[in-house]
Amino acid sequence: MLHPTKPLKEKIRAKKKPEITRAETIEKLIALLKSDNLNYRWKAAEILGNIHATEAVEPLIESLSDEYVDVSWIAAKSLGRLGDRRATMPLIRCLESREKWLRKGAATGLGMLRDKRAVEPLIRLLEDKKPKVRTAAIKALAGIGDPRAKEPISRCLGDKNKKVKTEAVYALTRFGGDDAIKALNESLSDPDIKEQVEAAIKRIESNRASKDV
Repeated sequence: MLHPTKPLKEKIRAKKKPEITRAETIEKLIALLKSDNLNYRWKAAEILGNIHATEAVEPLIESLSDEYVDVSWIAAKSLGRLGDRRATMPLIRCLESREKWLRKGAATGLGMLRDKRAVEPLIRLLEDKKPKVRTAAIKALAGIGDPRAKEPISRCLGDKNKKVKTEAVYALTRFGGDDAIKALNESLSDPDIKEQVEAAIKRIESNRASKDV
């Protein structure tokens, strides 16, 4: 019996375009960073970070200066994902931006890079007017893990914003040590974070006990 669909399938198979290589995909995405279409630019910046396209470091650094923060803050985060410390200084400069989202994105990117050159600029960012930015700075400093950040983060336990205080608790849990426990104990009277503080103290003490065994 004849199979009329077979020749059709063979024709379709013959017309299929050759698979696009990773290099070609990255090249096209880099080109889209210069597109007139805003949506293409921010989406390209996001994808380049997601696929860890290290070839895109310099183009993404250029995108930090995009006229739309929709693009620049995503470029900042993608640079963090790429892990190339050529992006450290450009991201540090972005911490001074008037755009809160770019400051937040730059802090996030620097936290992923874990470059200690960013510690002091990120500590200064703990005084930012925007809670989202302060929270991002705490996360970044915890990710870098430099002990210089411990005392400034401890001061954030007295922040007016609950999310900032909570993030400070988590950060101090990661740092550990007697000074972290002392700072946390002094915040036990704060009903906003009392439960998190109690859990943090137990975690630090447990981790210390396991190391002593």
